[in-house]
Amino acid sequence: MAANKAEVRERVRDYILQEFLPGESRENLKDDTPLTGSGILDSVSTLKLVTFIESTFGISVEPHEASSDFGTIEEIAALVERKT
Repeated sequence: MAANKAEVRERVRDYILQEFLPGESRENLKDDTPLTGSGILDSVSTLKLVTFIESTFGISVEPHEASSDFGTIEEIAALVERKT
């Protein structure tokens, strides 16, 4: 399933806000907000996000990609775009 980058960014942002930052404003979670460095994602939440991305976009995320390509929403969208 090919997904455009803007759609991926919005779906990932919505998921992160719903699952990990309930009540947080969309404006506070920008495309370049650090997800791991800021404490938004830890190892458990990263695994949940990987599962969401794999099932939503029909791709497989390798362990090294989860650590290297999950720094920001923009990086996640680029990974999904490359794999679809």
